[in-house]
Order: sequence, then C-alpha cells, then structure tokens
Amino acid sequence: MDAMNEDNVTRVDTDAYINCCTVLDIAVEGALLDGLEDSTQLVGVQVVLIFAYSAIILFGVSGNSLVIYVVYKFRNLHTVTNFFIANLAVADLLVNALCLPFTLMATLSGEWKFGQVMCYLLPYAQGLTVHVSTITLSVIALDRYRSIVHHTDTKMSKDVCVVVIIISWISSAVLASPLAIFREYVTFHLTPEHIIQGCVEKWPGSSADGTMYSVATFLLQYGLPLSVISCAYACIWSKLRKHLSPGGGHVERHRRRRKTTKMLAAVVAVFAISWLPFHAFQLAVDIDSSVLDMKDFKLLYTLFHIIAMCSTFTNPILYGWMNRNFRQAFATAFKCGWPEGVLGRAHSNDMVRDKTLRHKCTISTLTQDNTHL
Repeated sequence: MDAMNEDNVTRVDTDAYINCCTVLDIAVEGALLDGLEDSTQLVGVQVVLIFAYSAIILFGVSGNSLVIYVVYKFRNLHTVTNFFIANLAVADLLVNALCLPFTLMATLSGEWKFGQVMCYLLPYAQGLTVHVSTITLSVIALDRYRSIVHHTDTKMSKDVCVVVIIISWISSAVLASPLAIFREYVTFHLTPEHIIQGCVEKWPGSSADGTMYSVATFLLQYGLPLSVISCAYACIWSKLRKHLSPGGGHVERHRRRRKTTKMLAAVVAVFAISWLPFHAFQLAVDIDSSVLDMKDFKLLYTLFHIIAMCSTFTNPILYGWMNRNFRQAFATAFKCGWPEGVLGRAHSNDMVRDKTLRHKCTISTLTQDNTHL
C-alpha cells in the first residue's frame, strides 16, 4: 500500500471492526502520528498483560482439555447436555490455543507480524468459536426448558445432538465468514524509515457496512442469546419453585435439577458479565468514532478483551464446583486409584474398573447421577 496520510488513517480506523483476535494496529498508528503515548508499550503494563494472558491461556487450555477428557472417558457422562458442554469446551479451547497467544504478541509489538494468511484465519477463528459458544449455551438452555417446563419425556437423542452440534459449527462458520472475506493485509508507512504491517477490515461499500455488521454481530453473539437464555432459565426457575413440595418421591429429583440449573445459570451469568464491557465498547466505537481518539483507547480495549476471555476458563471451574459428577470425574482424572469408598459411596455396585490406563493406574467409572449432566 502506498504511503497514507493522517486523514486516511482516521477513516480506516472508524470503519474497522474490533475483533477479539486482532489488535488495533491502526489505532496505534494514529497515536504515533498524533504524538500520543501508547500505554500498552510501557514495561510495567506489558508485564501485567503477559501475566494476565498467560494465566488465561494456562487455565483455559488445562481446564477445557480436562472437561473434554472426562466427558470422553466416563460413560456415565455420555449425556446430551454433557456433549454440548464438551462442545463449548472445544470452542473455548480453540480460543485459548489459536487466538490469545497471537493477540498478546501483537499487542506487545504494536503491529501485525504473523503474515497475510493468519490475518484472515485468526479473526475468523475467533468469530467462529464465539458464535459456537453462544449457540451452544442457547441450545442447552432450550433443551432444559423443554424437558423441565413442559415435562417432555422424550429426550433429545445422541444422534440428534451430534446433528445439532454440526449445524452449530456450520452456521457459525457462515456468520463469521465476513471477518475473513472483508479483510486486508496492509502496510502502513508512518515515516520513510518506519513501516508497520496491519490487518484491517475492508468493506466494499461505505463505512455503514462495517457498522451494520458490528451491530448485527452484537445482537447475534450477545443480545439474542442472552435474551433466549435468560428467559429459558427464568421459566425453569419458576417451574421448579412451584413444584417443590415436601415429601413425595420426586423431591430429590427436583433438588438435583435445581442444582444443575443453578450451575448452568452461573455459566450464563459469567458469559453475560464478562462479555458486556467488550461489546459495549465496540458499540461505543460504532456509534461515536471519537472514542478512537482517546489516549488510552488501546489499553481499554485490551483490558475489556482480557475480561471477556476470562469466560473461556471459568466454565470448568463452575462444573467442578457445582456438579458432583464433574467434580468426581476431575478428582478421578487427577488421582488414579482414588479409593472406591469415596467415589462410590452412593452407588458402589455400579462402579467398574478401567484396566487400559498406563502406569497400571485404575480409574473408576463414576456413578450415574439423575441430574443427567
């Protein structure tokens, strides 16, 4: 790209969509042209950012990998809801493994150093995985709404579950495709001696195209899923409260369902709270482009991004803390040969031994819990 003046930089800045996998290289260029200091280039700030991103990556990769492993390993966890939870873990794992390391490196360097292919791939991967996460959370809530509120005896089969998961990935791939199609790998000439690479969105029409896509993405990734999920869990909560009566054989079943619903509602709450600042910041940029002129614009973006990415490692913590089956599965995965009296105190006769593990490590299959998680 030929040398660009300050007006051109400002125009591209306004049109660019803030994606979770990219850093605002153009905003940095504008700051350099205006003589402003980029706070993310301060040594102290960079140390904090390295620590924060490294912690998220470590906890996210280990926690989500553990969720995927225990759902695969233990037969009693082979339920429809758990398959959706594993699908959610796969999406979060991809974010931690494919996006966050590159986001950190690009933030620290102040430019895009990963080439043209990654310029198209990384933002697309981020958009894809976020769409998968929100669709999966919505499907889990609707499935529980169907089974609890309407007392549907016919549960979703595992084959149908697999089809739903495949459809969620295909539809997410389509929804995220503009992030790869309308993108450009550019070279910015700050001075004759100073050249940096950038990865920006480039829409064929006016700047309104990028704004419309940003608003649509906010609705599809945050507004609509949050509305669906909140409504579903509100109905479930109301139903459980009305039908909990003392005595009777279904009290224990309702207690377990309520505990399970609390866990899933907590997952939704974490998603809503963690992503709200980031989405609100994006809308602020779309509505008022003067936000881009803030001195600490890139630092604020990075902080909101860190808060949003915390949702990628909190789900395994919630599963282990609020659900007995996952808690037992995690304990078994970490402690081979866990005493049978501890893991099987409720239904010890249902436990079987898995003799295929290495190092002669015996792992017990966890007892079936009526929570269906």
